[in-house]
Amino acid sequence: MGEVSPTATRILGVDPGSRITGYGVIEVVQGKPRYVASGCIRTGSGELEQRLARIYAGLAEVAGEYRPDGAAIERVFLAKNPDSALKLGQARGAAMVSLANHGLAVAEYAARQVKQAVTGRGGADKVQVQHMVTAVLRLSATPQEDAADALAIAMTHGYAQSGLLPGAGTRRGRRAGGRWRL
Repeated sequence: MGEVSPTATRILGVDPGSRITGYGVIEVVQGKPRYVASGCIRTGSGELEQRLARIYAGLAEVAGEYRPDGAAIERVFLAKNPDSALKLGQARGAAMVSLANHGLAVAEYAARQVKQAVTGRGGADKVQVQHMVTAVLRLSATPQEDAADALAIAMTHGYAQSGLLPGAGTRRGRRAGGRWRL
């Protein structure tokens, strides 16, 4: 199941959360995304440090099984509740360290940028994102919300790498000669 097509780039997208972290794995061939796998790491209840350990271990398992070439994660947004924002930041950190320990560069994309890339509207709602992910990846069923978001993040990174995302910039991006290089 972890086999990689010789001409494809495999991308792991992550939608971090302290209770549910979505993941999505796609392959991109000539700018076109193809579904590989998706799911959710459910951390359950309990102490935050144990939930963070489950995120770390769960993504380590996914990265080990699917051997992605790169990874992308949703950038932190400002939340109305500071405690929720702090927990989300910690979940992101656990995810990023897990991916980095697998030798993966981790690109970051804002939620609005992901929605724009996948639906054509930066203000799209979750149902629209799910619909477009299902349609573009030709899935037989609609993925769970967190898994769909993770697939959308992976798709956004694939579009950016293929040069199909105008003005794409990530934390690791740099502007050179009028084009973004990722």
